[in-house]
Amino acid sequence: MSKEFPRLLIPSILMMMGVGFFIMAYFVPREDFWLTLALFLMLFAGMLAVYFLDKGSKWGWIFIVGLLIRLSLLVAIPEWSDDYPRFLWDGELLKMGENPYSETPSQWLSKHSETASPYLENLFELMNSPSYFSVYPPLNQSVFYIAASAGDLDMQQGVLVLRLILILGEIGVFVLLLKLFGRFQLPVKSLILYWLNPLVIMEITGNLHFEGLVLLFLLGSLHALSKNRYSLAGGAWGLSIGMKLLPLMLVPAFFSFEKIRKSPPFWVGSAFALVLGFVWLLIDESWIQFLQSLKLYQGKFEFNASIYYLLREVGFWMKGYNIIGELTPVLSGITFMGILYFSWKRKPQNLLQLIDLWVMIYLFYLVLQPVVHPWYLIPAFGLSLFTDKKAFLIWTFAVVFSYQAYGDPNYQERPVFLFIEYAFLLLAVYWDYFSKAPKSILHTHEL
Repeated sequence: MSKEFPRLLIPSILMMMGVGFFIMAYFVPREDFWLTLALFLMLFAGMLAVYFLDKGSKWGWIFIVGLLIRLSLLVAIPEWSDDYPRFLWDGELLKMGENPYSETPSQWLSKHSETASPYLENLFELMNSPSYFSVYPPLNQSVFYIAASAGDLDMQQGVLVLRLILILGEIGVFVLLLKLFGRFQLPVKSLILYWLNPLVIMEITGNLHFEGLVLLFLLGSLHALSKNRYSLAGGAWGLSIGMKLLPLMLVPAFFSFEKIRKSPPFWVGSAFALVLGFVWLLIDESWIQFLQSLKLYQGKFEFNASIYYLLREVGFWMKGYNIIGELTPVLSGITFMGILYFSWKRKPQNLLQLIDLWVMIYLFYLVLQPVVHPWYLIPAFGLSLFTDKKAFLIWTFAVVFSYQAYGDPNYQERPVFLFIEYAFLLLAVYWDYFSKAPKSILHTHEL
């Protein structure tokens, strides 16, 4: 193969990917699973082709192409997710001086039916959870407020503002990945796997999910740790919890890392960020409704689960009914004990080992959960690029099979597609953690 051939082929692949993203964002409803699957496979294959064909180009072209793809989606209304109406609803209530945690949308609208604007009524009709209290932490709510204030009672404009904020966050993720790859002497071309990943682009920029900002703060914490700025590292980690609660489960990992465990500035910084992020829940006892929503979410919803579904079937066989109410607390306890065990067993000695432990914790958590939405994978996937583990990269491909449920009028999941998804994941986990293949990344750099 001529050396010129890859340089000519890569632009063609990138142009096809740009068209594919545009079609998926603007013209493919999530109900059309087969077209979604075909486009997603094409985009993922295109990303891998660019990765393997690239021979050490500068990072600038990767950034420009990924940014242009994201900007091409600016005015698209999300097709794969209907969470955004709730984002804008909560933002509107904040703009009016109302507390989004005090009442469910159904309760609020019934009490203010005469004064509610047509805009709020439209958001209510589009909402997927009007009978539940808001489950989004206060820091998340601040983004909703910005979008509502700038949106000026226009849904398209509100979506645009949310998307611009998330794209800015993605730019921050790119910059931090670039800096940290340099710090750890990792290949810059790994940026391709994140920056052009179809799951990342469609779920953050396309469908307006905030896991990209969670990854931004986690990377910010790592970057600060690499420079021994412990208070800033703790603050960034605290902000990641303020955006989504899940990074709180990394506490045992931090305690198992001696440098952090014995660093008062880290814990002071994290405590300050947590207080700043969650003190607002004390207003009107909002924390009660917030925790109530979290409890309902954990004990009622099911989607794209693995081990949970297997245990649920055992429950049907033994007891004749869905044992979700009994099973989720047990799995939560197992998750907690597993995280403690892995953190105690691993005892990371450097930042790369700490990141590897984080990735393991995320993996253990997700395979035990009753709800695994595709965008939940993104923070762990971004972190996994610092390790020799490929499970999350493969999962960002395999998780597209979970969207089959949206093609069913009753959102019924077909076992065959779940089997395909988790067969890919199981093989990847075996390769990462149980095969005899040599691992070279984790112990090459002491920090």
